[in-house]
Amino acid sequence: MVIGGVGTARPAGPGDTAVVATASGTARGTVTSGHRLFAGIPYAAAPIGALRWKPPAPPAHWGGIRDATTVGAQCPQQRAASVRGPGDVGGNEDCLFLNVWTPARAAAAKRPVLVWIHGGAFAVGSGNFYDPSRLVAAGDMVVVTINYRLGALGFLADPALSDDGQVGNFGLMDQQAALRWVRDNITAFGGDPARVTIAGESSGATSVCDHLVAPGSAGLFGAAIMQSGRCQPQAPRETAARMSADYAAKLGCPAAAPAAVARCLRALPVYKLVATPLTYLTSGGVSAPGPVTGQELLPDDPVTAMRAGKTVKVPVLLGNNHDESTALIAFTKPPSTTGQYLDDLVQDFGPDADKVAALYPAASYGHPASALAAALTDYDFACPAAAMAGFLSHGGPVYEYEFDDSNAAAPAGVPTLPFPLGAAHTFELPYLFGVTGMLNPATATQQSLSTQMIAYWAAFVNTGNPQAPNQPGWPRHTDAQVLILRPDATVISTDFTQQHHCDQWATIPTP
Repeated sequence: MVIGGVGTARPAGPGDTAVVATASGTARGTVTSGHRLFAGIPYAAAPIGALRWKPPAPPAHWGGIRDATTVGAQCPQQRAASVRGPGDVGGNEDCLFLNVWTPARAAAAKRPVLVWIHGGAFAVGSGNFYDPSRLVAAGDMVVVTINYRLGALGFLADPALSDDGQVGNFGLMDQQAALRWVRDNITAFGGDPARVTIAGESSGATSVCDHLVAPGSAGLFGAAIMQSGRCQPQAPRETAARMSADYAAKLGCPAAAPAAVARCLRALPVYKLVATPLTYLTSGGVSAPGPVTGQELLPDDPVTAMRAGKTVKVPVLLGNNHDESTALIAFTKPPSTTGQYLDDLVQDFGPDADKVAALYPAASYGHPASALAAALTDYDFACPAAAMAGFLSHGGPVYEYEFDDSNAAAPAGVPTLPFPLGAAHTFELPYLFGVTGMLNPATATQQSLSTQMIAYWAAFVNTGNPQAPNQPGWPRHTDAQVLILRPDATVISTDFTQQHHCDQWATIPTP
């Protein structure tokens, strides 16, 4: 991947819409008939050397005109089945870049802004993978896609790395730094810093929830979108610090004087950090790395804060896909017999396995893997989304959806399976973006659904309300009304929680 550089080969001319002045310097992007793109703009200094595991520092100023026609590097992440050396790691530590997309034509007024936070379990992904040009055109808005530090580089919480009493959360700090960059610079691109919506999918949606409760994020956005992700319990400071110290010891940096541990960690090659996954043991079990609670950046557990009404009061659009977990179990070992399915339920739900089996009998789903996927989808996605919508609706307007295209195209790399994937995790993304490695909607009805979803999302970014011209009305989340997005017809469900057995799931604790 090419990193945008600095040059002065072609000076800016009067009215040159390809050139924009930011607080750090002037950048030249790309102008097409439909949009402008300013790619690979640094919003923070490169977190390398002594800045590895430090809060993001301001970007350096540059002279001349920076080439903003090519994206910057993605953050280091695994790109092979296993990491055996540097060649199996993608990206570069110098990765704190963002991309700004705007309509090509001038506007009389400042445009609303959408800031997209990518998913990927806080371990993989990049803002570079998303082309929001259809959203930009339909919503007459500005879209910013961002990178942030991932895995151990983004969330290692070893106390030896702390110089202010806080540990971890570097990736979340990066996101906040990007939001501050938007606040301070987006006017130059025609955007309105007073009308910013933050949005994300999967762990990007979890990040959005964190920003809803993080004191330092207040005032940086005025609306939020959460797709296929949720507010979830996260590692408290003590747990994350202990497990991070164990992680450091595993990598050859055992407990010692903090300065010595920090020097050892900062001397490690990137591929070793990516090859050794960082995990935290939370109340919900072993989880991917992520934000750490119980300190200044994120004082409260997001779930506790949400239930207590301690979130910023902004409009929220949230939802899930009907078959989230099919793609997730496809990459594990999906059960092929009823016996294997029951064994999986015991592993996942312990003494409540029989209760789950009665709610999701394998014979009713055509394949044992489909029954398991239905149970995990409802437990991990559908019912938490409904609960979030209920809690958040006490503070501001909430609009809930379920994406339900049972024939959505699977992205490249998904294995051929003996059970249907349906509307699986991430499968709604091509209906809103062009996404690297994922197919756009193909049939006429799917294309129509894509147009409808873009209209809803664009209306929400513009007004905080997803009501779109010539589209079915989308009611607020009152009486548990959920908009069901299907290619054949968009309908309103008033029994969403019953269909997904949410009352029963409320009685089943995490083992």
